[in-house]
Amino acid sequence: MMSSQQQICNEADHVQHPGKGSWCGDISSATISGRTRLPMASEGYSKEEHAHRRKIDFILQKSSQFCLLSSSDIEVTSRPPFLDNIVPTLSQLSQALNGLSDRAKEAKEFLVQLRSMVQQIQENSVEFEACLVAQCDALIDALNRRKAQLLARVNKEHEHKLKVVRDQISHCTVKLRQTTGLMEYCLEVIKENDPSGFLQISDALIRRVHLTEDQWGKGTLTPRMTTDFDLSLDNSPLLQSIHQLDFVQVKASSPVPATPILQLEECCTHNNSATLSWKQPPLSTVAAEGYILELDDGSGGQFREVYVGKETMCTVDGLHFNSTYNARVKAFNKTGVSPYSKTLVLQTSEVAWFAFDPGSAHSDIILSNDNLTVTCSSYDDRVVLGKTGFSKGVHYWELTIDRYDNHPDPAFGVARIDVMKDVMLGKDDKAWAMYVDNNRSWFMHNNSHTNRTEGGITKGATIGVLLDLNRKTLTFFINNEQQGPIAFENVEGLFFPAVSLNRNVQMSLSSTAVDAKKDLALWAEDEE
Repeated sequence: MMSSQQQICNEADHVQHPGKGSWCGDISSATISGRTRLPMASEGYSKEEHAHRRKIDFILQKSSQFCLLSSSDIEVTSRPPFLDNIVPTLSQLSQALNGLSDRAKEAKEFLVQLRSMVQQIQENSVEFEACLVAQCDALIDALNRRKAQLLARVNKEHEHKLKVVRDQISHCTVKLRQTTGLMEYCLEVIKENDPSGFLQISDALIRRVHLTEDQWGKGTLTPRMTTDFDLSLDNSPLLQSIHQLDFVQVKASSPVPATPILQLEECCTHNNSATLSWKQPPLSTVAAEGYILELDDGSGGQFREVYVGKETMCTVDGLHFNSTYNARVKAFNKTGVSPYSKTLVLQTSEVAWFAFDPGSAHSDIILSNDNLTVTCSSYDDRVVLGKTGFSKGVHYWELTIDRYDNHPDPAFGVARIDVMKDVMLGKDDKAWAMYVDNNRSWFMHNNSHTNRTEGGITKGATIGVLLDLNRKTLTFFINNEQQGPIAFENVEGLFFPAVSLNRNVQMSLSSTAVDAKKDLALWAEDEE
């Protein structure tokens, strides 16, 4: 038989541990030691809360499995007192777990973001590397283009040196042939047994021999060109720039400079040059690191940069005569460039006023009268250029013969800046000229003589030169009458007025430019 103590324990076990758990579905409410059971998930709790309740059930089951027995009786007791606070504590834990769950969700999203950043960094790296390679390739291409330009200059210098030396060889050969011929002629004269005839020509021969000897002594036997190339490539700025080539961090942009103001009272033109001046506005607070001056082409075309630097005044040379130019300026600093200033309209001179250029003249040339009058100390022809070059428009100038002895043949025309200065004008391919004596004239270019025309010059004669770059023609006049047909056609480029003469001639640039302009107008009417 079952003892009374065993019966009490079985009853207590049945109360504390029902067969279907402490909250089985067939029990609407269960009281354990006077306390009501916790509601199930079906009574308004979520699955997560139901999971926590099951954990609590497990704890209650484990903590309620004991009986307190005495020697006199057996009493079934309730749970320990600490279990009274377990529901609030578990509620706090549940709330803390909910907050931690939110953080875990945010962490999961953050990890997705980081993984996306890894992919984006890889893609941006490939794009940035491609951009860097393209920029470096562009620098290399620019360097290669500059290399080609520099090599072209070296080749040009090479050809120029060869040409000068070959021209000097040709020139010296001709002089040597003339000298040899003179020597042979003198020897034949000496051999002749005609004292009276010898006496008649001896003085002339002696002068001719001395003159020829003097010609050989004036640097003729000195090379006009050195074999060395007087070119030195300054690559240090480029190397320094390459070493300084680096990445810069993008910073917050600072203001750009204010728009410069052109100072109209200081801007002017002279001949085919223009001087412009500008300043920053008086109340400007942003400093400018430099300025960019732009001019159009004189025909309403696109603007082009003609000056970049820190100065606030600039003179631009080599413009076209009788042309209207538009000018504007802007300032810049590290941030960027300012807006353009107002556009200034400039008108170059309608008529060119120029003098002879002593800087480019042969050393035997003698200039006077403010470089308007020219003669020569040599019996050989020497070349002198005008100081102003022409590349556009119609230009006419006159020269007056001040002295004309022994029927020399001076030459008049136009030439490039690098024309030969120690031969008659027109002997090389850099000059287009008419040479004339007291009876007739010829046109000459590259030592080719054409269009012999009757009519020469004397003291007081006036030579007119008409360079029409609109029609690309060159025409000559003697005493206001056209000399022969149009001398040259298809002339284009930059030309300088030029003459060649020896010691038997002196001439002056005409100062009657107004009359010359009238003559040009009359000639143009006749042509039409």
